Amino acid sequence: MYKLHNYFPKLDENQLKQFNELQKLYTFWNAQINVISRKDMDAFYERHILHSLGISKILQFKNNTCILDVGTGGGFPGIPLAIMFPKAQFYLIDSIGKKINVVNAVKNALDLNNVKASKIRAEDFNKKVDFVVSRAVTKMDIFVPWIKDKICSKHKHSLKNGILYLKGGELNKELQNFPRAKCFKLNNYFDLPFFETKKVVYLPL
Repeated sequence: MYKLHNYFPKLDENQLKQFNELQKLYTFWNAQINVISRKDMDAFYERHILHSLGISKILQFKNNTCILDVGTGGGFPGIPLAIMFPKAQFYLIDSIGKKINVVNAVKNALDLNNVKASKIRAEDFNKKVDFVVSRAVTKMDIFVPWIKDKICSKHKHSLKNGILYLKGGELNKELQNFPRAKCFKLNNYFDLPFFETKKVVYLPL
C-alpha cells in the first residue's frame, strides 16, 4: 500500500480504504477459486493494482465515461480503475462464470456501484463504450475484431476513443498491422523492476 500511496498521493480516504481491503478480499477468494497466480499474491499491489492503474497514468477518465474490461478474470484492470474513477461506469466481462462470481463478490464488498460484471463473450457485448481496457488477453489482431464495433464515435478525452491494452515484452511484430498504435512505457511512471518491459498500448478506433 505504501507504494500505491507514493505513486497516487491524491487518493481520498474512501479510495485508500477500498484499495487496502483488496488484498484481504483476493486472498480469501483466491483460496476458493484460483483467479490469481499464487506467486503473484506476494506482490499483489505491484503486479495487479499498480499494473492495472498504469492505464490511469496514460488517461484520466472523465465523469460518465463508459469503459469495457474484456477478459477481466478476477477483475483486473477493471476493479482498481473503478476505485480510481468512481464517477465513470465500468463493464467487466469474462467468459468464465466463476471468475465473474469473484468480481461480483469483490464489487459488493467494496460497494462499487459503478461496476457491472457479466459472464459474456466480448463478441456478444451489445453496448457502446468510450474505451476498452484489457490485460494481455490475446494478440491485438485477434482482440481488435472482437471489440471494434463497440466504440462510441463521439470523443471527449485528449485521446480519441479506443483500446488501452496492458502488454509486456517486444510488441513491434504484433503491432505491425496497427500503425496508429502507440506504446506508453510504464517504467516512465513506476520505478520498479516489474515494469521494465510493461506497456500500455493505445489504439484509437
